[in-house]
Amino acid sequence: MTNEPIRDEPSLFDALYEDENAVVRALRAGARAESSDEEGTTALYLASVHDRPGTVRLLLAAGADPDRASGPGASDLPLCGAACGGHTKVVEALLSAGARPDLREAFGFTALRWAVGLGHAPTVELLLSRGADPLLPGPQGESMLVLAARRGSVRTVRALLTHGAGAPGQEPVVALALAEARRLAGLDPERELLRRLEETYGTGLDAVVRRERRDGEETVTVELLRDGAPSAGADQHTGHEEIAALLEEW
Repeated sequence: MTNEPIRDEPSLFDALYEDENAVVRALRAGARAESSDEEGTTALYLASVHDRPGTVRLLLAAGADPDRASGPGASDLPLCGAACGGHTKVVEALLSAGARPDLREAFGFTALRWAVGLGHAPTVELLLSRGADPLLPGPQGESMLVLAARRGSVRTVRALLTHGAGAPGQEPVVALALAEARRLAGLDPERELLRRLEETYGTGLDAVVRRERRDGEETVTVELLRDGAPSAGADQHTGHEEIAALLEEW
C-alpha cells in the first residue's frame, strides 16, 4: 500500500536533503512519491516545510497527494506547513495540484490561519485569491480580520477586506478589528513584545531587539537571551495606525 511507512526506499528521504536531481533519480529508481518515514512524516510534507518548491512539484507530478496528512497521528498538512513558513511558491504548487485551501489540521488550524497569524502577507494574498474563506474562524473562534489587525500587517488586512472580510454583516468584526488596531497603535511595540515574553518566561533575562522590512512592511522582533543565546522570541508588524485608518474608512 502506498500509505505504508517507507522501509526499503530510504533513497527518497536522503535525496530530499540533496537536490532535485537526486529526487528525480530516487523516483526513477522506484521510490514512491507517497512514501513516509517510520513516524508517518511524508516526503511531500518535509519538502513543503523546508521550502523546496521544485521538489514539491516533482513529488506532486509523481502522484503525491497534496492533502495527505503527515506525522504522528496524521496531524500535519503540507499546505499548512508551507503557509506557516511563508513559503508562497510551495503553497502555490500545492494549490495548483488540488490542495484544499480551507482544510484543517488536527488542532483546527487552516493554512490561512497560520499565514495571517504570522503576518505572511504574500501567502495570505495567494490563499485568498485561490479560494480560502476569509470568514472561516480559527480553532478558538478567532476572526481572521481581528487577528490580522492585532498582528499589524497592513497588506494582510487589506487582502482580507478585498476578499470579503468586511462584507455586509461583518460590521461587529470590523469594529473589533478597529479597536484592536487603535489599542496597539498606542503602545510601544518593543515594550509590548517584551511584556508578553516575560509573562511566559519570567523577568531578568537579557533581550535584543531587531527591526527589519519584510515584504514591504516593518517587523519588530524581540528575543530573550539565556547564557548569551536566543531562548525565546516574538515579533509583530508595526502597521497598526495605518490599519486603523483603513478600517475607519471601510
